Order: sequence, then C-alpha cells, then structure tokens
Amino acid sequence: MAVVVVVIVVVALLVIAGAILLPRMRSRRLQQQFGPEYGRTVDATGDRREAERDLAEREQRRSELQIRELDPGARNAFAQRWRSTQERFVDAPDQAVGDADGLVQEVMRERGYPVGDFDQQARDVSVDHAGVVSEYHAAHDISVLSGRGQASTEQLREAMVHYRTLFAELLEGGDGASGRAGQRDQPAR
Repeated sequence: MAVVVVVIVVVALLVIAGAILLPRMRSRRLQQQFGPEYGRTVDATGDRREAERDLAEREQRRSELQIRELDPGARNAFAQRWRSTQERFVDAPDQAVGDADGLVQEVMRERGYPVGDFDQQARDVSVDHAGVVSEYHAAHDISVLSGRGQASTEQLREAMVHYRTLFAELLEGGDGASGRAGQRDQPAR
C-alpha cells in the first residue's frame, strides 16, 4: 500500500513538474528563435501566451512553405539591381525607397515567400530572419511616410539601410548571418 502511495505521489509530482517546465521550455525556445521579434509580438498582443501561440502559428505556416535559396545567377542579378537602386537614391530618394521595397518583395517571391500583405510577409519572414524583421518593419513604416510625402531625406536613408539588411539576408539564404556581416552600419548612397 505504501508503495502505491509513493508511486502516485511521484507520478503526480512528475505531471506537475511537466506542466510547469514544458511551457517554460517552449517560451525559452521561442525567445531564442525569434529574438527581438518575440518581445515585439508580446508587446503587440499584450499577452505572452497569445504571442507564443502567434509565433507557433508562424512556425507552422512557414513549415508549409517551399522556401528555396536563389541560384547564383538570380542572386547576382538581384545584387546588381540593388546597387542600381542605391545609386538612384542620390537623385530620387523617394523612388529609390519604393524600388527597394519592391526589390525585397521580388526576392521574397523568388525564394518562395508569399507576398502581398505586408503584415503577413513580415510574419512569414520572421521565422527564418527574426534578427532582421524589425528592420523590415522600420523600413516599411518609413516607406508609408514617404508615400504620404512626410519622410525626411534622413528617414529615407535609414529606410534604405533597413531594407538592405533584410535584402542581404534574403539574398544569402538560410539564416543570412554571412549576408548581415558588415552591412548594418554602411550608409546608403
């Protein structure tokens, strides 16, 4: 009888420990995977559980997408188009920012990400590029201001830098760490 009681107590303790530890482990995993995007999502939803549910849904949606790396020819063509876009910034900053946004969307489409709705695009790309999705949000916000004629030249320059950070990661594929090295602090032309 005492053995049965001990077994029941041990099982109950294991169930309680699992109920406490599993959510914490899930939270830690999501924080590590999504980095700053985890905090942004918690802030946006106002609830950690809801945010974690959202991030898990993003992972599920992403697992259903066929994301692929760019072939070397496409990568080189996109890189050349980016250089041309940056060069146009001096004479037409508003247009260059719009072109940069379009170019980022083209690369996303070519890689297999659905495009069209910015919020969904950012959610999709956050799974693979969580470290730079905040750059995408910042660039988009400035691009919206630009569309209203309310962005300063300095803000437009910042948008180009933000777009370039995501663009470099998308061009490289994978986690993009090599594409991000040395890119963040270089000003747009």
